[in-house]
Amino acid sequence: MSHKSSNDLQDLQYFGEYGGVNPSISDSSTYTFISAKTMFDTFEGNTEGCYLYSRHSSPSNLYLGEALAALEGTESANVTASGMGAITAVILQICSAGDHIISSRTIYGGTYAFMKNFLVKFGIETSFLDITDLDAVENAIRPNTKLIYCESVSNPLLEVADISALSRIAKKNKLQLAVDNTFSPLTITPAKLGADIVIHSLTKFINGTSDCVAGVVCGTTEFCLGLKDVNNGAGMLLGSTLDSLRASSILKNMRTLHIRMKKHSKNAQFLAENFERDGLRIVYPGLSSHPGHLIMEDQMNPEYGYGGLITMDVGSLENANALMELMQERKLGYLAVSLGFYKTLFSAPGSSTSSEIPMEEQQEMGLGNGLIRFSIGLDDDIERTYELMKKCLLDLNILDIKSIKV
Repeated sequence: MSHKSSNDLQDLQYFGEYGGVNPSISDSSTYTFISAKTMFDTFEGNTEGCYLYSRHSSPSNLYLGEALAALEGTESANVTASGMGAITAVILQICSAGDHIISSRTIYGGTYAFMKNFLVKFGIETSFLDITDLDAVENAIRPNTKLIYCESVSNPLLEVADISALSRIAKKNKLQLAVDNTFSPLTITPAKLGADIVIHSLTKFINGTSDCVAGVVCGTTEFCLGLKDVNNGAGMLLGSTLDSLRASSILKNMRTLHIRMKKHSKNAQFLAENFERDGLRIVYPGLSSHPGHLIMEDQMNPEYGYGGLITMDVGSLENANALMELMQERKLGYLAVSLGFYKTLFSAPGSSTSSEIPMEEQQEMGLGNGLIRFSIGLDDDIERTYELMKKCLLDLNILDIKSIKV
């Protein structure tokens, strides 16, 4: 696939009010009108370029939305105050009481909890399944199914969804396909593979500095306008509005996304290859041992690699905790959730970001207690990082010196 999205993003230019190279920040919650009729028309959604109230829209949020639409190759995009704000708005916009959702079983724990525990209050049922089993997806479709939901590369098991195949199933059955692309911006472009809606937690790679919480919904102009409808738009009425100052800072950080993703991926590939060679159980889409490696190759934008996330299974929660604490002590990264930071972040997802998933279901999907999720940082000397990490593994007897291949 081409990497046209990065060019589209690079070609965007905005001038500030006084000619600044960054657009001016709209630091207002409400906007004035010369004409009362224009205010009425704006409420009705019949005016262009007019702003009413920042929960509806603001110049800063629209600038960021345009950049994200360019990134994902969609007609439009709405930014939100969190990734969950984007996810919940999409689901509640599409689904009503009595409807049914098909979802990947390996998704972010917050998404899982919303679908399994919260949506049932409104009579919306979700079937969780192995999204890589296309027959299972087709067989799960019911007359009341409205949505297929997955992550491009899943959290935390790094399963790779065949987005083109899922799109064909969705279109054949007149369903919507929503894809959370948080783990793989630029690496995968779901809309070009047939996804109807693309979601991101902007908190992660897109912002890249772990200093904000934000989200986005990318889709058609019709869908995005529907989310903002003052009468029945889930995005509007749920009130998940991104602050203009944060929108402005994310837009600035996006300008280095293409550089950062290349480095995250290059570093992750190096560590994954070397630790697998050392005999550790590593999951990374860039390894030929990964079950979804060929699907990833078929749908990725090669210039940006296979992404910045790897998982390592060290056998037990005790080993995982000891390793993470030692790595943090030795300044190899932070024992912290989230991803996309310049420094490596690591956590045991079974007891953190996926803790909402019941233990028996974690075990069924292969989410063992000893699993560590690494968001690999932008280390300049990744060989040094590898040697320091390997020393931690050896010191804790997780890795045997005899098993290391030189």
